Amino acid sequence: MLKLSEKECIALINKGECFHAEVEAGAFTVKIDEYSPFVCTAIHNGHRLREDLQNNCRLTDEERRFAEAPYTADMLSSFPIVLTGNDSRFEYDLNRPKAHSTHYKTAWKKPLTTKQRNESHAKHQSFYNVLSALVARLEKQFKNSIVFDVHSFNYQQIEADTPTFNIGTSQIDIERWGTTCQNFEKQLNKIELPNIAVRAARDEVFQGRGYLIAHVNAHFDHTLVLPLEVKKVFMDETTGELYPLVLEELKGGVKQAISESAAYFMRRFGKRKSLRNVDLLSSTLPPEILSLDKSLYKLASNVATLKYINPVNIASERKKFLARKGAVAPEFSYKQLNINPYQFREQLYKLPVSNIMDADIQQLYRHVIDNLATRIDLLCSIGTDEFVYNSLKYYGQPDKEDIANAEFLLRAPAIEGDDEEPIYDAAYAVKSFQKYADDWGLKCKVEKSSRIVAKAMVNSARGSLMINKDAMFTSKELVAFAYHELGVHMLTTVNARRQQLRVMSLGLVGNTHTQEGVAIYSEYCSGNLTLNRLKILAMRVIAVNLMLEQRDFSMTFETLKREYDQTTEQAFILTTRVYRGGGFTKDFLYLKGFRDIVNLSKTTPLDNLLAGKAGILDMPIVSEMVERNMLERPVPLFELQHKSTPETAVIDYLISAIR
Repeated sequence: MLKLSEKECIALINKGECFHAEVEAGAFTVKIDEYSPFVCTAIHNGHRLREDLQNNCRLTDEERRFAEAPYTADMLSSFPIVLTGNDSRFEYDLNRPKAHSTHYKTAWKKPLTTKQRNESHAKHQSFYNVLSALVARLEKQFKNSIVFDVHSFNYQQIEADTPTFNIGTSQIDIERWGTTCQNFEKQLNKIELPNIAVRAARDEVFQGRGYLIAHVNAHFDHTLVLPLEVKKVFMDETTGELYPLVLEELKGGVKQAISESAAYFMRRFGKRKSLRNVDLLSSTLPPEILSLDKSLYKLASNVATLKYINPVNIASERKKFLARKGAVAPEFSYKQLNINPYQFREQLYKLPVSNIMDADIQQLYRHVIDNLATRIDLLCSIGTDEFVYNSLKYYGQPDKEDIANAEFLLRAPAIEGDDEEPIYDAAYAVKSFQKYADDWGLKCKVEKSSRIVAKAMVNSARGSLMINKDAMFTSKELVAFAYHELGVHMLTTVNARRQQLRVMSLGLVGNTHTQEGVAIYSEYCSGNLTLNRLKILAMRVIAVNLMLEQRDFSMTFETLKREYDQTTEQAFILTTRVYRGGGFTKDFLYLKGFRDIVNLSKTTPLDNLLAGKAGILDMPIVSEMVERNMLERPVPLFELQHKSTPETAVIDYLISAIR
């Protein structure tokens, strides 16, 4: 971070340059990532006292912090322009006029000297000189601007029911700016905090009589200041102990509320009537995100689940198992894990996620890191009794609704024309899929493999589509699998590699559920999703459930043949899929993911889920990052929206009935 004088800081602002700097020996911090028409200030965030005042202060650290507003700067870290006070309000209070800013007489053992007051007043003046230069610049560039002046307040000794957020309006021209105040209150009321009832109000506890708004009102005609007091529900106000989970949610909620309100303000009083909140946030990827992302990818790029969970001796064990007529369970062998799990977890949690200023992007990386820690537990337990429990932790298990959906589909009567025989072998499929890839402009290789259980699977590391050498396909399957494997899995692999952020290649939380759901949905969009295919997905749910209940390979194999009319080949494939590793529950996610994507498609465009290995959980921030140009906008290879036709009427009905 730069260290600048007041004059140097103002010179950069006048030139319209972006910078991060401590000003006047660190008295306050200025962060300008982009020139956007709103400023956020946290003037009481600081706790510093210069050395010549520390020995004269009669207050303890705890007493000072009680009256200060710690962590308010954290709440504003997502925004492009932030001014933060680093000095304690007891040295000089930036929310009082300069002449009265050092009048905390009870804080001092003996009165401050004239020299001491003058030094503090100079810092006060410096802050307002920089703030004034910044507001002048924004008014010149945007005509109107808005300042969010954020504080926090102690509430435990107040007998009345206090709001979580208090907007002070006594110095606001309500006739002119009243609708913006109302909108801000509305946005704050949308915030959700863990185990805390949230309420926003105006003028209940504080009326907004501070100096910052008075100063801006006195010098500028086209800038609105919104003073906001946040109840200290994010910490213990007496001890200073932080509640990190509350603060994390608060940061995300405040980011949404302030950016939405700033966009509303500019739509009313600016030139662009279609302005969105994302248009006001930074569009550049800061170095702390790029650095963390690079370190995370270097650490975790080799943690590919299926590479280790797929048995290396499937063909030989299949031959033995069938020769013995299913009497003895296969003894699968697996690729050795070349990762030290203890070092991996240690390095994973040392990554400086807290350096990321944007609340939602920080949360995205926290989700990924926690997910990777769970995945390494899964991989370390392959072939052991613990594997199934780690699989349940990572993927979950089918619930009653999932099983009911599967049973419903399995009971559906056959559809005329849906019983096409598979007549195309793997060699033909390779040529067919390669033509689709070439026509869609996907640079990838399609090849046969003897080491996969599924009919087809994208190998993301190699950028190739693997076709099971023993697989046979129907004409509809050739189209459906092309849409599924190439149109989604290969496309998201390619798109992820194009992104500056490699986390999109590693995979976000829930990407298996989401990506498989989108892939099945793409088959639906192609018009080639058959009842037989839906029944295969349903059987996977049943197989996972049987595995969890029976924990016996041969018993599950026989149950699938006897009670669900599966052929020997089908039963072996299904059973192998769910018993590999020691009990793999992933397969129930295909049908569940498909159902969730069908429901999501009714209200939300799905295109941004193709930006990489994305998941529904983090879809809002992924979409925001696409709109902010932090992620390259994905372009689907076909319209990702199902259109009903007379030919799909029965399938449409069945899908609509899945809960």
